Amino acid sequence: MGRGPPGAGRVLLRGARQLSGRRRVGVVALIDPPAGDWIDGVRRAVGDGAIDRIRPHITLVPPLNLKAADLDAALARLRSAAAAAPARIEVSVGPPATFLPANPVLLLGVAGDVAALRALRDAAFAPPLERPLSWPWVPHVTLADGLPPESIHALVTALGRLVLAVVLERVTLLEEVHAPGGRRWEPLADVAFGPPAVVGRGGLELTITAARTPDPSALGLLGEPGVAALVDPATPRRRVVRSAHREGVLVGIGAAWLADDGGHIRVVVAEEHRGTGVGTHLLAAVEDAVRREGWACPSLSAEGPAGFYRARSVWSRPLG
Repeated sequence: MGRGPPGAGRVLLRGARQLSGRRRVGVVALIDPPAGDWIDGVRRAVGDGAIDRIRPHITLVPPLNLKAADLDAALARLRSAAAAAPARIEVSVGPPATFLPANPVLLLGVAGDVAALRALRDAAFAPPLERPLSWPWVPHVTLADGLPPESIHALVTALGRLVLAVVLERVTLLEEVHAPGGRRWEPLADVAFGPPAVVGRGGLELTITAARTPDPSALGLLGEPGVAALVDPATPRRRVVRSAHREGVLVGIGAAWLADDGGHIRVVVAEEHRGTGVGTHLLAAVEDAVRREGWACPSLSAEGPAGFYRARSVWSRPLG
C-alpha cells in the first residue's frame, strides 16, 4: 500500500502506529507466486525500500486504525465483498508508469477486469473499513516509492513494455506488526472470492468460507496445534482453511497444512454446536480443497478426537 497522485488511493505503509485498543489494518488483493515473485524481483532491482515489509499487492482500502471491537464487523464486511466477486479476477499489470509530478512513485498500472476489481473495492470500502481519502482510488502495483524523479523517469523508459498477467483469488486484511528490523504488514485474515458453500438449506444452514489465513476468532477456536503453520506469511499456498458460520456466528474451523513430515489436518467445532454435522461438513470441505490443491499426501495426520476421524474419513488418520 502506498500513496498516489490525484486519482490514487495508495498510502505508504511506513511509520504507522499501533494505537491502544486499535489495530492498524489495510485491505489488499495480494499477488501470489509466481507473479508475485516476479514483481519482487523487479522491486529488488529498482531498489524498493519496502520489499521486506509488504508483499506485492493492489491496495483496496488504504491503512486505517480499526477499533478492536470492530474487527468482527470488518471481517464480515470482507466476507460479504468476496462473496459478490467472481472466483477469479484476471488483470494485467504494467507497463511501468509513475505518479509524478504529484508523488514520486514507480508503479505498474492495472488493466483487464478492472470493473470486477472496482466492485470488490467498493464493497469492501464501507464501515467499519471506510476512511477519508486524499485521492480517488486508482488500482496499481507499487514498485518503489520515494526515488529521485530522474531515476523514476529513467526506469520507466528502461523497463519499457513490461506487462504481466495476474490472477487474483482472494481479498486480504493486512495488519501492521512489530518484527525484527522494524514494522511489516502481515495477513490478519483473508477470504477467497466467490459465493461461499451453503449446506443444510432448509434446516440448520451452514455457510462455509474458504481462506488461507484463519481470522483471530477462528485461531482462538482452533487452539495451539498447527497455529504457527497457519499464520506463517511465507507459506500461504501450503495451507487451506475453511470456516463455518451459522447465522453469522463462527461455529467451527477446519484447516490443513503441509509440514516437513507431511500433511496435517485439524477440525474443531464450538462445543455448543457439536453433534449437528458441522465437523463432518468441515472435514469434507478441507479434504476436497487439499485434493484440488494437488498435495501429494498419501494421508493427512489428523489432530483431535481419533474417533471422529476414524468414523468419517479414510484419508485423515488420527495421530498415535
